[in-house]
Amino acid sequence: MVDEVAAAIADPVRREILEMLRGTRHTAGAIAAGFPISRPAISRHLRVLRDSGLVRDELVGRQRYYTLDTTPLRGLRAWLATLDEPAAWEHRLDALATEVHRTRRERRSTDSRPDSGSPASGDSALSDNEENTA
Repeated sequence: MVDEVAAAIADPVRREILEMLRGTRHTAGAIAAGFPISRPAISRHLRVLRDSGLVRDELVGRQRYYTLDTTPLRGLRAWLATLDEPAAWEHRLDALATEVHRTRRERRSTDSRPDSGSPASGDSALSDNEENTA
């Protein structure tokens, strides 16, 4: 169904027809009057729109009225939304970037502290003289 809807809205004339039908209904003649193409061509466009479910027609007396039905657009909209969502690997890359940032921040804060706990200074380190005598 998504393919039919996408194919139907791919044509600029059909998109214009959909815009004409937004919020109102028109006969095929009224629709054709808005375009510089033949009535049979408009009829073919309306058939594509009707087959895709984007347009409904209603016979009132001798007139056939066309109305817009946006229900089929929901499937297309849902499919497009999946393309707009980040992929799973993008989430993992975001998590990795956060972890790298956190680790760098922790290292900077550790490096800026006095070296009170480092083995080169303090009581736990052996001096050169103590190593030689031990």
